[in-house]
Amino acid sequence: MKFHKFISIILHPIVIPTVGVFIYFLFVRKMFSSQQRLAIIGLTFVTTYIIPLLILILFKKLKVITSYHAESIKERKIPITMMIILFYLLGNTLFSTPNFRDFGLLFYATSLGLTIIYILFFFRLKVSIHLLSLGVSLGFFLMIDSLYSISFLPVIVILILLSGIVASARLHLKAHTSKEVYLGFFLGLISPIIIYFFL
Repeated sequence: MKFHKFISIILHPIVIPTVGVFIYFLFVRKMFSSQQRLAIIGLTFVTTYIIPLLILILFKKLKVITSYHAESIKERKIPITMMIILFYLLGNTLFSTPNFRDFGLLFYATSLGLTIIYILFFFRLKVSIHLLSLGVSLGFFLMIDSLYSISFLPVIVILILLSGIVASARLHLKAHTSKEVYLGFFLGLISPIIIYFFL
């Protein structure tokens, strides 16, 4: 049980975007100055980690949510709405800058995936955001791998393995049903592809 909780915490959805951006820079660092890399990593960390964390703390104090896990669909609605807006604004900011369009695509895709998850709340489906975040990362790197002459194969393999481990952990903790776990991963995987073809 402790292992599964550890996995769920260490690979929490608000951690994945910053890790994904950092990994991207490891492979394509020559295209960016050190100042640009630090600026994007910092912006991503603040927008997708610090702000959501502060929002959760505020909601907990206001008793909008009963725990930081926001386990029920009702408790997830407002935090998810805030995340949709944050990721969209971050995507909008970065997509308008030529060198950073890849990141804009990544955050637009995450916003799209979260929007679909919100819609599915009305069908009583509490889709896994953990698997959505990993699916988005995998879909993003698969797409970037096919667009550029840079191989992200090691990243892709690791993401597939981590997705399996996290899916197992979420099921073991009974945080989601199998359908919610697989649906989260699938939605994440296709979101970058949908965004790419529409933008």
